[in-house]
Amino acid sequence: MSSIIYFDNAATTPLANEVLEVMLPFMKENFGNPSSSYSAGRTARLGVEVARKKVAQLLGVTPTTIFFTSGGTESNNTAIAAAVRDLGCTHIITSPIEHHAVLHTVEHYSHHNNITFSLVALTENGEVDYKDLEQQLQAQTQAGKKVLVSLMHANNEIGTLLEMSHVGKLCRQHNAIFHSDCVQTVGHYPLNLSEAGVHFISGAGHKFHGPKGVGLLYVSNEIKINPLLYGGGQERNMRAGTENTYGIVGFARALEMAMEAFEKESQYINQLKQYMKAKLTAAIPGVGFNSPDHSLYTVLSVCIPQSPKTDSLLLELDMAGICVSSGSACSTGEASHVMKALRKDNNSTTIRFSFSKFNTQGEIDVVVTKLKELLS
Repeated sequence: MSSIIYFDNAATTPLANEVLEVMLPFMKENFGNPSSSYSAGRTARLGVEVARKKVAQLLGVTPTTIFFTSGGTESNNTAIAAAVRDLGCTHIITSPIEHHAVLHTVEHYSHHNNITFSLVALTENGEVDYKDLEQQLQAQTQAGKKVLVSLMHANNEIGTLLEMSHVGKLCRQHNAIFHSDCVQTVGHYPLNLSEAGVHFISGAGHKFHGPKGVGLLYVSNEIKINPLLYGGGQERNMRAGTENTYGIVGFARALEMAMEAFEKESQYINQLKQYMKAKLTAAIPGVGFNSPDHSLYTVLSVCIPQSPKTDSLLLELDMAGICVSSGSACSTGEASHVMKALRKDNNSTTIRFSFSKFNTQGEIDVVVTKLKELLS
């Protein structure tokens, strides 16, 4: 990596060298089209299918449930579209702090497909109110609606976590379809999807030191959906288009590495998060935190009291070679929809620090010292 200090790993992570090493042969020697019948194509096809089998094994499911996509946004769009188009869902329950890849998709189908939607209530910390979710499910099913519940496993800005298995049980009780945006948790937690009660999940390789432009969509064997893209027989007739062979191979290797080192690396990253929280508390009067104690270990959302000096804080940090964000990398400038939903958009400036195994305490010391200097 360059000399920058990078604390925006929830937006994207640097590609691991070991991942690049397994990708290179499929960029150079094994470059054949996986749909071709000759040996070069068969070698590429083998790379894709070995990767699919590995990913399925790591997620506790069968290879037939794993479809490779271009990333989390495509996977989210596909899941919601399929639930409406193929599974007969006529009402969607989601939350006000979902990623825009979910919220904007839900709004689209609400406007164009006569679909209704509602937002689940949140606790003060931004966690899902499960009692409200249950009441909404009961009310919609009693009204004759087929419900899709789309709730993210971990919020990308504040790190709140969803009790996925609990939501899965509620959905089964009300014959609802359950989709979870797991972009921030695939590669960061061991997941057994066969036990989670979920029908769809989304993931993205670049969130855990894999390549950009490749993601996954898990589709439970319990449901049947139609293709979203037509034109070829790729991905078992579900997604037409030549496969991103080296991206898929890289995705599988990155996930394998992440799960092999989960205990050690998650402990290390969580220590970095707690260290930064303590250093910020000591250095900046009035600092607060949007991330609850039990939250995604890679994310720390910080509230700095508003002052004239905070208006250009991100720019000043960038000029000092420090990469952080105000929230999602997809929405810069004004307060994010997450902060607005939590009513924390008026009297403070929010900075999201997100960590990886490549960060150090020394980098944290530099960042906290710089922040103290800029705010003094």
